[in-house]
Amino acid sequence: MTTLFHADQLCKRYGGTTVVDGLSFALEPGECLGLIGPNGAGKTTTLRICLGLTHADSGRVQAFGLPMPEQAQAIKAQMGVVSQFDTLDPDFTCAENLRVFGRYFGLDAATLAARIPVLLEFAALTHKAQAKPGELSGGMKRRLSLARALINDPRLLLLDEPTTGLDPQARHLMWERLQQLLKQGKSILLTTHFMDEAERLCQRLVVIDQGRKIAEGRPRELIAQHLEPDVVEVYAQQNQEVQALAQSALAGLAQRVEVSGETVFFYTQNARPLLAALNDWPQLHTLHRPANLEDLFLKLTGRQIRQEG
Repeated sequence: MTTLFHADQLCKRYGGTTVVDGLSFALEPGECLGLIGPNGAGKTTTLRICLGLTHADSGRVQAFGLPMPEQAQAIKAQMGVVSQFDTLDPDFTCAENLRVFGRYFGLDAATLAARIPVLLEFAALTHKAQAKPGELSGGMKRRLSLARALINDPRLLLLDEPTTGLDPQARHLMWERLQQLLKQGKSILLTTHFMDEAERLCQRLVVIDQGRKIAEGRPRELIAQHLEPDVVEVYAQQNQEVQALAQSALAGLAQRVEVSGETVFFYTQNARPLLAALNDWPQLHTLHRPANLEDLFLKLTGRQIRQEG
């Protein structure tokens, strides 16, 4: 199988700060690869390098066998992009946004006339064809941005936080559309803050922090590699009770214990002894669940909140 997209040893510095630090990854045809990491990890800068919008200090990007940015025009002709922020033209209707964008790719009137109704239907926006973006909900705008990115029938989609700011219903509809594209054989390079989104859509993940790759693999394989299989969350009302829990004999029944706010997380190979011992703490609320991608993310990157920029 020929690699569709390859980033090799990318580095980018701004002043004395290294934003991307020796980052490498590859994307195969028909695959969804997710880049996940905390705020400031370098995800958006990496995508900008991949698009030729930001020049790397070192390293190289190759897409469809062509070098970026030297062959940027030829690469972008086969690529669709949904940026993190709305870039729709507010003065054009939904159909006009698609038509004008299609003109940038040199598509003729007959091709556009055939594609626009299909894309509006795909985005569940047929009834909004003559509406302007200002009349659309956030979810509708994101679906219109996705439809616009598909106007040139791209082989590869680059999506930067595609569902940020959407309500659960809108997110699920967006996920459904992205899964349809994967079934059609499209390839997707995705950045996201939502671990359920990454686990639902991505065949493989690259976890980055401070510009460096710290893990790579299939979601379930990464979870099995880095985490205990069982998690017991215990909620307490007061800080003293939280600390008492974390330092109690219960901690000896888990391989790892973490505290976050009013919650104590017990990570264990076998939750049964711990759950039995918790019967002596009837005032506490407990949740027993399998380890998930969010646990992995927090273990690898920490629970401390990162500030943007």
